[in-house]
Amino acid sequence: MGPGDEGLLVAASGLFDDEVGADGARAFLGRAGHHLCVAYVEGRPAGFVSGVEMTHPDKGTEMFLYELGVEDEFRRRGIGTALTAALADRAREHGCYGMWVLTDDDNEAALRTYRSAGASAPEAQVLLDWQILPRQSG
Repeated sequence: MGPGDEGLLVAASGLFDDEVGADGARAFLGRAGHHLCVAYVEGRPAGFVSGVEMTHPDKGTEMFLYELGVEDEFRRRGIGTALTAALADRAREHGCYGMWVLTDDDNEAALRTYRSAGASAPEAQVLLDWQILPRQSG
């Protein structure tokens, strides 16, 4: 999907954790380096993958697989693998040198999907994060 596909993205809102509004769809699809693919089965949205290009001055550009989701009734049909492969193809088309994703180590479905799409876990990683909250007045 790309600019102009906001209506299709809003119509596929059921695939996401929260409702996708027109403003959010427009902001994501209109931003360079943001990618979204939706899979359809018999005209119904069945799954999606989103990715964001990340560029560093000495490394080049890589694709971050931001989120992958497949509706329960369409799982175990290869849709997640196909969506992941489609994002990898998009990464190649855009000159990315690699693609990466984070998932929980006990998320067997995600691990199976990513591995079947060619991913590997090269070494143990540690994720550290910051919760950035709005500044409170007062």
